[in-house]
This record gives sequence, structure tokens and C-alpha cells, in this order.
Amino acid sequence: MTDTMRAADGTAGLPVDVAAEGARITANVARVVQGKPDVVRLALVVLLAEGHLLVEDVPGTGKTTLAKALAASIDASVRRIQFTPDLLPSDVTGVSIYDQETRAFEFRPGAVFANVVVADEINRASPKTQSALLECMEERQVTVDGVSYELARPFLVMATQNPVEMEGTYPLPEAQRDRFTARVSMGYPDREAEVAMLDDRGTGDPLATLAPVADAGTVRALVAAVGTLHVSDALRRYVVALVEATRRSPDLRLGASPRAGLQLLRTARASAALAGRDHVLPDDVQEMALPVLAHRLLLTADAAAARRTPEQVVRGLLGSVPVLRGR
Repeated sequence: MTDTMRAADGTAGLPVDVAAEGARITANVARVVQGKPDVVRLALVVLLAEGHLLVEDVPGTGKTTLAKALAASIDASVRRIQFTPDLLPSDVTGVSIYDQETRAFEFRPGAVFANVVVADEINRASPKTQSALLECMEERQVTVDGVSYELARPFLVMATQNPVEMEGTYPLPEAQRDRFTARVSMGYPDREAEVAMLDDRGTGDPLATLAPVADAGTVRALVAAVGTLHVSDALRRYVVALVEATRRSPDLRLGASPRAGLQLLRTARASAALAGRDHVLPDDVQEMALPVLAHRLLLTADAAAARRTPEQVVRGLLGSVPVLRGR
């Protein structure tokens, strides 16, 4: 690991091996989430990119288990919010309550005041409640009655959602989806992983015995180290070219935002750091393009009628946008 991979957490000033620390966290989560190494790695990439992760799939595939396993692997504050139709925005952000003894309003923090927030079944709450997460996900703060309260770092929202075709769900608006750094689908485990799951969970829940292998200070140091990775000017232009290509695609009525480009580069940095490199390659950008871009795109009516998917559009752009060379 080179000097550019060194980062300081507050006053500690100790070198941080991102690849080694990431491997420890990944292995710990994999004890519970079996047969899904790519999904587990993406969750860690999003954490180190200071982003937020949307986990989408049908019930019973391990969405909440992934979120809780990552949270349990970090010795940091964790809160879980079960999103339901009657959940109020103040339940998420907090509320000011009048104290008769002091004759002043006292702020009672909501569930969002934690390092890791597990938003379970986020699309079962009303759009009004969903929007309570907009400010905290983008600005890492909450404003109540005109007063802003800063959130702790690291801050990660891991939201699970059921497919919108299911009964009792509300589709996330474009502004909400755009604040999620990446989206991942769990999928069903392979046969061997499912057999192992039946054996491991026959007598208990492995989550109950999962011990943390990192703390909030370590994660902050890892995030700082990821930010030092070298990115060439040509690679930055390649990221912008990919984002611009989504806006010109005839299959899309809404392309990727500038925020998408920022998140694509940050996740590419995190991916490169976990691979043990101190610089970002085009392969890192291409690896992250699907989970970072696809959920932000809206198809045209003709593309939807032709049963095109945003993932197919992104793959096509990866094949058509040339990789710029340079240092």
C-alpha cells in the first residue's frame, strides 16, 4: 500500500490498509449473507464512497439481512426504521417538544440520527414520509423548525424496497432515487448457498452472534483514504462522457444527473481502493456504471414498449463510449 493510501482519523494519524480492512468487513458480512460476494462488496463500496444503497427485490431474499449484517459489522450507532403507511416524517427526522418546566422547545432526535440507518421497506411509506430522508441523505443534516442539526459521520442509509408492482407500495420519486448512490438486486442464492443457509439457521440466527470487526473511527479513516486515490484527467472526462451519453440516448427521457457522475467517480475510487490500488482504472468506472446509473434513468414510452431496460441502455453506452487515454 502506498503513501497515498494513508489517512488520519481525527488525531490518530495511523496508516490504513483499505484492502485489508475491507476484506475483514466483507468476510464478516458474508458469514450471514451467503453466496452473494458481489452484493456484499457493493454495499461496502457504497459505505466507503459516503453514499447510500437501495436494495430491491422480492420478499425473503435477504435484503434486510444484508443491511443488518453490514451494520452489525461496524461498532457504530445503528437505527432501524420500519416504513409503513402511517409512519410520519417526524418519526424519521425528530420533533421539537415544548418543555413546561424550562418553558422552551426541546428537540427530540428521530431515528435518522445514527451512523447506519436501515430503512426497511421504504416504498411502503407515503411520499411525504419518504421525502423526510431527502435533506439528510444529501446534506448530512436535519432541519426542524428552522434549526439544522448535523448528523454523525459516517452516515449511511441502507434502504430496502419491494418491487413497485406489489400491493401497498409507493414508487420512489426521481429526486429520492437520485440520492441513492447505487441500487442492487439480491436475487436468489445458488443451490449450495441455500442448502448451507438451511443448515446454519436451523438452530439459531447467525446475526445474533455477529461481532463487529471495525468501528466508526476506522470507517472514517477508510473513507478519507479512498478520497486520496489518483484519478487522471482522461478518466474524469470518461465519466462525464458516460453521463452525457445517457442524456442523449434516444431510449431515455431522463438521463443521469451531475450527482450521478460524482457518485460514479466516488464508487470507482472505493472499488479501486478495495482492490489494493492507489489509482482508478477505467475498469473500476465500468464496473460501477450499472448499479450507479441504471436506477436513475427513465425510459421513453417506445423503449418501454420494446421491453428495453435501463440496464441494457447502460451496457450499450459502455460499449459505444470510447475510453479516453491519458495521464
